[in-house]
Amino acid sequence: MTRQLLLAAARSSAARRAVLAAPMGRAVVRRFIAGETREDAVRAVDQLIVRGLHVTVDHLGEDTTDPARADAVRDEYTALLARLGTAGIGGRAEVSVKLSALGSALRPDGHRRALERARAVCAAAEAAGTTVTLDMEDHTATDDTLAAAAELRADFPRVGVVLQSCLRRTEADCRELVHTGSRVRLVKGAYAEPSWAAFRSRGEVDRSYVRCLRLLMEGNGYPMVATHDPRLIEIAGTLAVRAGRPQDSYEFQMLYGIREDEQRRLAAAGETVRVYVPYGGDWYGYFMRRLAERPANLGFFLRALGHG
Repeated sequence: MTRQLLLAAARSSAARRAVLAAPMGRAVVRRFIAGETREDAVRAVDQLIVRGLHVTVDHLGEDTTDPARADAVRDEYTALLARLGTAGIGGRAEVSVKLSALGSALRPDGHRRALERARAVCAAAEAAGTTVTLDMEDHTATDDTLAAAAELRADFPRVGVVLQSCLRRTEADCRELVHTGSRVRLVKGAYAEPSWAAFRSRGEVDRSYVRCLRLLMEGNGYPMVATHDPRLIEIAGTLAVRAGRPQDSYEFQMLYGIREDEQRRLAAAGETVRVYVPYGGDWYGYFMRRLAERPANLGFFLRALGHG
């Protein structure tokens, strides 16, 4: 019930105002968000790389409602990538982008235009010595996102895609993406989905995650294990060993500001660890979904507000 309430609050302008009005609201948000500007993001990237971590940067925003805004998102990503390339850190920092931020929902030709904008972002990433992962959104976007990833990979073979273990279809999608060169970030999922499309209980989602992870580890692609769950991290390591995978043939991914000690522990053990660094002014929906994912995040938020 708490998760559903938080996901509903993610769409509420009144709840957003309440978070900002709280005495420690902005300070708490900064635990999970690098900041609102490109320089804030680059500063966070630098700090993480110094600690031996890799990074994927997400300019926050989705459900773009006009072409000018979609063009602005494309331009922000290309400018960010140029900045990463100039700084010489493209080898350790990639970007994540949502197709809806690039205008995929616009009519009449939103998907085609979003793909054109994504292609420009991919070209900028290639010039910076890095790549792009297409973030997944709710279940209605899955087919279009997978199709876009496949089309982009024809020219940019390192483009990755995200799959969500909460969706009933994902095990089948994993079977299609175990080929050489495929890069798949496996997450649990953070959207409110209908029961016919998604598993609802934590146990079902976790069991689906393990089934999907086994397929990816036994395949020929590059699995990106995105979880903070200690049990799933341990299972991922075991599956990698069983599949005979060297440590540089997969990676762990965690969110900015969450389980930082575990990020450093895994990196010290020789694992590749990539931190998902979000930035931008459109942070509220992302922030609320992070609270919905883990009760510990919500507890931290409420305690910090109380200290204000």
